Amino acid sequence: MANRISLTYARFVPFLSDIQYGRIVDYVHPVQAVIPGAQGRVLAVLAQTTAALNLSTLARLAGVSVAQASRLMPGLVALGVVERREIPPSSQFRLVRENVAAQAIIDLARSRDIALDRIGAAVAALPFQPVSVIVFGSFARGEADEHGDLDAIIVRPDDVDEDDDTWATAIEQWRSEAQAITGNRIEILEVARHEVRTKLAGRASLWRDVVRDGVVIHGLTIEQLMKHVHA
Repeated sequence: MANRISLTYARFVPFLSDIQYGRIVDYVHPVQAVIPGAQGRVLAVLAQTTAALNLSTLARLAGVSVAQASRLMPGLVALGVVERREIPPSSQFRLVRENVAAQAIIDLARSRDIALDRIGAAVAALPFQPVSVIVFGSFARGEADEHGDLDAIIVRPDDVDEDDDTWATAIEQWRSEAQAITGNRIEILEVARHEVRTKLAGRASLWRDVVRDGVVIHGLTIEQLMKHVHA
């Protein structure tokens, strides 16, 4: 077991020595960003399906040659990360999802969803609670690559002044925690509760995008906020 764990780290964790803190994370291709090259592409495909795939299908979906995939698979099978079954006329491969290293790869593939859950929990832990926090833009659409920021709308309660120092400190605390969690810059658009009603009902392109693509990570949903518009 110890030898297998050591081999797993040798294969999957050499990037740790080259970490550059503050680098924006690619949430479109998170597995490939951490495990570069053909190996990352193949593992990303396997992490996204529970079905067994033959070599040619796996290579096609991963965007690598069959020869590249063929060279990689024996090592991944030897690690116990991938299972190989002979189903004539071809071999079938699937990720062994119970495997510890495979679980880490699956978590990488789900990193956007995990990040949203964690930054939502960070909001819930604040001493002052926003009415709602909505992530919008490329991160909400699942298109946030290494060049993307995380854009968030924070709906401030009407009884909290925009210049309130305690409120501002809490929001800055969340921004710092969210940036540490995601690795991406956090851009905040703050709006009072009574203002968001009108904006959500308006025709401005930003707010139309929020209504269409926004992901609520805390508080009232977009639909609940919209009901106030028509109340």
